[in-house]
Amino acid sequence: MVISKQNVSNWYDDHYKIVLFIPITIVAICLVYIVGFYIQTGDIMRKDVSLAGGTSITLDGTIDSAILELKLATIIPDVGFRKLTDVTTGRNLALIIESSVSPEELKNAISSLGINLTEQNSSTEFTGPSLSNQFYKQLMVALVISFILMSFVIFILFKSFVPSVAVIFAAFSNIVISLAILNFFDVAISSAGIAAFLTLIGYSVDTDILLTSRVLKKKEGSVNKRIFGAFKTGILMTGTALAAVLPGLLLISGLPVSFKQIFLVLAIGLSADIINTWMTNAGIIKWYCESKNIK
Repeated sequence: MVISKQNVSNWYDDHYKIVLFIPITIVAICLVYIVGFYIQTGDIMRKDVSLAGGTSITLDGTIDSAILELKLATIIPDVGFRKLTDVTTGRNLALIIESSVSPEELKNAISSLGINLTEQNSSTEFTGPSLSNQFYKQLMVALVISFILMSFVIFILFKSFVPSVAVIFAAFSNIVISLAILNFFDVAISSAGIAAFLTLIGYSVDTDILLTSRVLKKKEGSVNKRIFGAFKTGILMTGTALAAVLPGLLLISGLPVSFKQIFLVLAIGLSADIINTWMTNAGIIKWYCESKNIK
């Protein structure tokens, strides 16, 4: 069977209402998971030391990290480890140990394993819970306000309820799916991760505004033709962004963990944006055009 544009268009006409509910179902599952996560942990995400408060000790990279990680985890249950490596050689530069316990407790636990901590081979940072909680609240307020302002601009731009809600839902879905995946894989989110979510809001609405503007404000060709035209441009935009993000996430070693987390959030969010924009949002816009007899 030869697949032509007309065949694809006819198939889309027959099945788009079913297709648009696939991402909605995924988002619903993610929301249920996040609610369960909140009930279990008291928060919607796992927070690292920068957001939850605690102690961070950086050790010289020459220390045998494998044995240390294994033994220290039996002493301090919530301990976490991050490695810094040289980009060119892959040599370990430092091991960062994080925990919610006090600096003295973490230092004593490390010393009990036969490691002598000095000013030459280690450095210690402590963030108080009250300061971290305040910072976390400010970041979350900034995230909510940015989302509200984005929604306000969308409503002004399109002056129609359904298309505006479709754009906002797509951006919301990208955040929900990304957050659920990060929680599922036990990724502790840092302040850099929250900043990445802010960036993701901007990335998310780009393709949705492109799609909605192309379909509703242009009159050349059919609705399907305008959707497919927007898809070509939009998938190139998202693909370009992913091409910039994925090498930093997968290929470059030695980057600060905060950079890696930014790349991770954007990679997950941009991937989610592909299905939320071109399956759900496109389906809603097409349905809207049919109900309003927009050709």
